[in-house]
Amino acid sequence: QVQLVESGGGLVQPGGSLRLSCAASGSIFRSNAMGWYRQAPGKERELVATIRNGGSTNYPNSVKGRFTISTDNANNTVFLQMNSLKPEDTAIYYCNAGLVRGSTYYAMNYWGKGTLVTVSS
Repeated sequence: QVQLVESGGGLVQPGGSLRLSCAASGSIFRSNAMGWYRQAPGKERELVATIRNGGSTNYPNSVKGRFTISTDNANNTVFLQMNSLKPEDTAIYYCNAGLVRGSTYYAMNYWGKGTLVTVSS
């Protein structure tokens, strides 16, 4: 069975940094990418980073240049390095196993419980 467990969230001041981790276990059939999503209260879940099996990454403009997704394949872990954090980055962050076809990321229904990131003075 598949399990995703996020960790690393917490309280950080604006301009600070956090590094999130997602430990994956089990086999996800034909997944070729991982993604990080976030969801703030009253807002839709937003895709903030993707990485394909070959290493290519993609980010929306809201986090481009500040967030970096990476993987440690030997330990089945995906990371999200977040720098220059802003209050609007406050959300619950989730990792996801998905599939990339062309330029589109398709989320598969594998989610952890999320980890809360709060950016505040």
